[in-house]
Amino acid sequence: MQRRKLVMMAGALASGVFGQGPALVARPKYKLLLAITVDQFRYDYLTRFRGEYSGGLARLLTQGAVFTNAFYEHTPTVTAVGHSTILSGASPALSGIVGNDWWDRATSKEVTSVSDPSLQTLGAPERQASSPHRMLVSTVGDEIKMAAKGESRAIGISFKDRSAILPVGRMADAAYWFDNETGNFVSSTWYQKRMPGWVDGFNGKKVGEKYLGVEWKAGDVLLKKMPTKADTMFYSNMEASPFGNDLLEEFAEQTIENERLGSHAGVDLLSVSFSCNDYVGHAEGPDSPHAHDMSVRTDKMLAKLFAFLDRKIGMKNVLVAFTADHGVAPVPEVNTARKMPGGRLKDKDIGTAIEAALSAKYGAGKWLANEKSQSVPYLNYDLMAARRLDAAEVRRVAADAVRKLPHIARVYTKDQLIAGIPITDFVARRVQNGYYAGRGPDLVVIPEPYYMYAAKGTTHGAPFHYDAQVPVILMGAGVKAGRYHRAAAVNDIAPTVATLLDVAIPSGSMGRVLDECLTY
Repeated sequence: MQRRKLVMMAGALASGVFGQGPALVARPKYKLLLAITVDQFRYDYLTRFRGEYSGGLARLLTQGAVFTNAFYEHTPTVTAVGHSTILSGASPALSGIVGNDWWDRATSKEVTSVSDPSLQTLGAPERQASSPHRMLVSTVGDEIKMAAKGESRAIGISFKDRSAILPVGRMADAAYWFDNETGNFVSSTWYQKRMPGWVDGFNGKKVGEKYLGVEWKAGDVLLKKMPTKADTMFYSNMEASPFGNDLLEEFAEQTIENERLGSHAGVDLLSVSFSCNDYVGHAEGPDSPHAHDMSVRTDKMLAKLFAFLDRKIGMKNVLVAFTADHGVAPVPEVNTARKMPGGRLKDKDIGTAIEAALSAKYGAGKWLANEKSQSVPYLNYDLMAARRLDAAEVRRVAADAVRKLPHIARVYTKDQLIAGIPITDFVARRVQNGYYAGRGPDLVVIPEPYYMYAAKGTTHGAPFHYDAQVPVILMGAGVKAGRYHRAAAVNDIAPTVATLLDVAIPSGSMGRVLDECLTY
């Protein structure tokens, strides 16, 4: 009798009826994690143009878990910060990636998020080298590599170096980005001593030259005509056209093929960031026919990539994470015409106000250490020390001067952010999450909504929702398709993907597991 009861209990557990619990579901065996980022792809591009999607975006929207209220929980909302967050789950307060570039006090010069003068650029040795050495936390890719012990590959590709490098992390096998002077994909000696032969072969074919003189049209409307000479001008124009995304997609197929992604004992990672939407969006704005057509072409381009993966690996073996690195504000003149607020501010007005206020109180001097981006002010500590001034007081005086300028919503000082500001709303929370004291500026300046430091076109970087809301879609075995309206953050992608892959959650992850869409 006892043996019969044990057998019945075991059967009940296996069938899921014991205790009225759900049926047990076997964990999927993924072969590839495909992280797709579309630079400057606002969430509402999914809804505004939905009727025109029939390819890759349509597949994600129908077969994926779509989080309709997902945001970045940091500011500035810029490319490097977004890309460093996606697969680490860490905002700048922990990752240390505080912008695309910043003033480095140790060297007294501007640095980029990935610049690394200790290395060489493979494929373009005269170009400044790049690496993930400023990233302070791990990524999902790093955790996969540490768990797999050589049985997994992690590779990042993009047109931008920071977009190729930061998502995959410090332990990646390779990162490749586009050099618009040569039209080649390049890399860094951080990853390997020489360029793989297959990359040299791809570059040697000059695949991009098939777009010489090609017209970019939306229906009968001509949006751009490509130059007819293969030079820097041509390749720069490719960046600001759909043809750059198409070239990167071809390179992604070759990466999968030649690196045998999806065929190793452990799960592989490919991070692909499509940069061209961003270049187009800056120039033309989110309400332009250019942004509209780029979105529709992105749908078709992703369909091609998914079809390749279906043939090569089988999409049933692929876990897809789809997002963007930030949104974008409307062009100020467009907003004005529709009776919305907004306008253009001058970056130098911040520096002028600071210099005037500090000179009036403490005497004339060069009070700003950085000159390139004065709306992100770094004060001159050597001058403060020489005059034996209290740095916190100097920052307060500077902040008061900036607050008096038109269309400035808030100014926070370094001292306030180190102490921790009251989190009274989402703006304060995103400012606090975006601040890392060792690299951050002395003042964080937040203009009013829709006001920007851009002389033409439009830009991004604000804590407001038009810059912070982006798509978050997961698709694959173990993910329940549907629309999920609970608040989510891009920081949630990393712990959720790590949970699906059964690897450690990255070291600085600030997100939650999106367990509402998981089936096991």
